[in-house]
Amino acid sequence: MTGTARLHAPLDLREHLARLEAKGLLTRIDEPVNKDTQLHPLVRWQFTGGLPESARRAFMFTNVFGADGRKFSSPVVVGALAASPEIYATGMGVTVDEIGDVWTRGIASPIDPVRIENPPCQEVVITGDDLRKPGGGLASLPIPVSTPGFDSAPYFTATLCTTKDPETHVQNMGTYRAGLKATDRLCVRMATRLTGAGGYQHWLKYKEMGKPMPIAIVVGASPIVQYTGPQKLATDLDEMAVAGGLSGAPIRTCKALTVDLVVPADAEIVVEGLIDTDCVEPEGPFGESHGYIALEEFNMSMRVTAITHRRDPILVSIVSQVTPSESSVMKKVAYEPLYLEHLKKVLNIKGLTGVVMHEPLSNLRPIIFLQFAPKSIQSEVWRGLQGASTLQAQCGKIVIAVTNDVDPRNADAVFWSMAYRSNPIEDLLVVPYRSRSHGPKSESGAANSTLLIDATAKSVMPPLALPARQYMDEAKEIWERIGLPPLSPQAPWHGVHLGDWDDRWERFAQAAARGEWERNGENSFQRRRPDVAPETPVRRVEKD
Repeated sequence: MTGTARLHAPLDLREHLARLEAKGLLTRIDEPVNKDTQLHPLVRWQFTGGLPESARRAFMFTNVFGADGRKFSSPVVVGALAASPEIYATGMGVTVDEIGDVWTRGIASPIDPVRIENPPCQEVVITGDDLRKPGGGLASLPIPVSTPGFDSAPYFTATLCTTKDPETHVQNMGTYRAGLKATDRLCVRMATRLTGAGGYQHWLKYKEMGKPMPIAIVVGASPIVQYTGPQKLATDLDEMAVAGGLSGAPIRTCKALTVDLVVPADAEIVVEGLIDTDCVEPEGPFGESHGYIALEEFNMSMRVTAITHRRDPILVSIVSQVTPSESSVMKKVAYEPLYLEHLKKVLNIKGLTGVVMHEPLSNLRPIIFLQFAPKSIQSEVWRGLQGASTLQAQCGKIVIAVTNDVDPRNADAVFWSMAYRSNPIEDLLVVPYRSRSHGPKSESGAANSTLLIDATAKSVMPPLALPARQYMDEAKEIWERIGLPPLSPQAPWHGVHLGDWDDRWERFAQAAARGEWERNGENSFQRRRPDVAPETPVRRVEKD
């Protein structure tokens, strides 16, 4: 960790966007785009169109209109928080490799926020009748439809929903979806499952008190504040203090105008209100991050009491639904180093070299891969499998351990490892009584289970049967020189040694590569045997 994050994390969204543009990571779209049918599908193509992760960009739409033909003056930004790890790291003011260290420090050493007066987020205030007039209130904001053809309404997606525990007075900020119902009404979905939303726990307390729950929905805070929302931090931990720890300096805050809550002072938009605790309202359908449409459910009905924003605010939205997506990148780049830190330093798992959460389609949570060094002790492998499956209730339904010559990002490589390095009767364990995790509500059954698989190499093995790297590199140079289609190599793309190889076989291979294969034939002719059956390993006979 270089320490540069303490000085250089962007202070607000606008500074972050300027940095992205300077790095060539922001694309401006000035032609008219329909927020209800075109905007999210256009950005979605960079996740589903076969582009490499490094080619993904943030998009700023400057000419936005609605399906009713209404034009909006405010731009919409999508992908600016986490379309790629590089964009996420830019929001933290660090390199991609430093993200894990910054999160570890931020959680361990939070810095309390500071309060200011006359904050930028309250330059414009909308209250009273202005919230309810046609085209006013929420309808005045260019909030996109995320999954056109399935979603029931425009939704806030890049939120920090701020609530406060009525007993401890500790605030919690979570990223929860909020769908439009009227110009002054939203429906907010907070996870109710085990280890679910801190805001939901607050709602239960307000319900018991017979009072509505104050809430402030923050949109467009500085990225380093925004990133705290999806991370499932402890519910008694103030996310803005953690954000201060991440940046190395206190976050500027202010008091909301109509509810007793504190919000980031430099945010673009804040929607204040009260959530009913005496009734709930049907919400959805909406495209969810587990890859299915979340069907209509009863969720929290919010009465808007004020909308405050900067002059000429920028509305931030994130692409979620089927992964990979901006939502999954935002979790992946922080979750993986946090899991590695926990397993290596808290549980002291020996031999563990990496943690990879499977992103395409499965959205990180259910499937986790652990990478171990060769010759790792099997008891350590199993401790790692169990530790990864129990750290968070929503993560680790299936955990697979592989040796670190296998790239878990290549599912084919994982299947290969399972096929040749695991014996199901010895290397597979099903653990019952797991709580239901993040997934479609149409799933049957109240409980789930955990699957643990040890697909590591249990002993030394022959080399991977691909040409050695030097020959693949030479061939790639020819490929590119003659203008064949661009390559995107996927590991494994060259042979590697896996421990079972001796000097004689290496001499044979080098001779064959020099065209001297007849010398190898002369050697083998001299070693013929009359007393050995076909397919008998040579070293079993010639061991002496």
